[in-house]
This record gives sequence, structure tokens and C-alpha cells, in this order.
Amino acid sequence: MKIRIKKGDLVKVITGSADRKGQVGKVFEVDRKKQRVKIENVALVKRHIKPQTRKAFPDGGIIDDFGSIHMSNVMLMSEKQDRPVRRSKTKGAKEE
Repeated sequence: MKIRIKKGDLVKVITGSADRKGQVGKVFEVDRKKQRVKIENVALVKRHIKPQTRKAFPDGGIIDDFGSIHMSNVMLMSEKQDRPVRRSKTKGAKEE
């Protein structure tokens, strides 16, 4: 299956839990091997970080992170029409 969603695309969650369904956000990260995407401000999860020698988290703690969603549960949004659309399989096809 070819993956048509890229980092920076605007997507809408079409299925899933009631608090995520219908939300729109920008793709933050794409994991092609697992077929999952991380969307900004959708599916927030808490991560427990151990104290590290790096400067980012020297004391550790609890941080908010973006959880991943399977690609089949999101749909690409058209910026022109402001609604979900299917990306055409043919190269150079126009959006309706």
C-alpha cells in the first residue's frame, strides 16, 4: 500500500475514540514501517522521563507527547475546499 500522507499535511481523524474523531491537525511525524502518524494536538499522551545527562531533561519528569494514530484512521484535508478529500492515484491530477 502506497503512503500518500506526508509530514506537514493537514489531516482529519475520521475514526477512533469520541474525543479524537473529527479533529483536524498537521502531521508531525510519519512512521512508514508501522503505518502510523503523529498529529499535532491530537492524541496527547503523557511520557515519564528518567533523569538524563542531556540538557533537555536533566531532572526527568512527566511530559506531554503526541501519540500515534494508524494511517487508515485519518484522511487528507483539502486546503482549498476545507474538507477531507481522497488524493488521486494519477500524477498531476487536479483536486475537485
